[in-house]
Amino acid sequence: MLRHEFRPGRLVAGLAVLGAAVTYAGDAAGAWHTPWYMSFVVVWDGLCLAALAAWTHYRIRRRRPARTASSENTGAPASTSGSQAMR
Repeated sequence: MLRHEFRPGRLVAGLAVLGAAVTYAGDAAGAWHTPWYMSFVVVWDGLCLAALAAWTHYRIRRRRPARTASSENTGAPASTSGSQAMR
């Protein structure tokens, strides 16, 4: 049983920010030298990739229920269910 649904955009964004943090940590520890603007580039590119991943995931998930909804026609009409039925 899944606890929550998979969100690839958030995963990519988190990895991008984590990559920027590792880059700065390596620079602070003296392991390598990183230009000051590099974290902005890493985070910006990561956010663009995250947006692309989220959009792709949205398009895939949006298309899947539309196929199953068009084949099922067993539910009650909207006018006979809910608060409108009491009027």
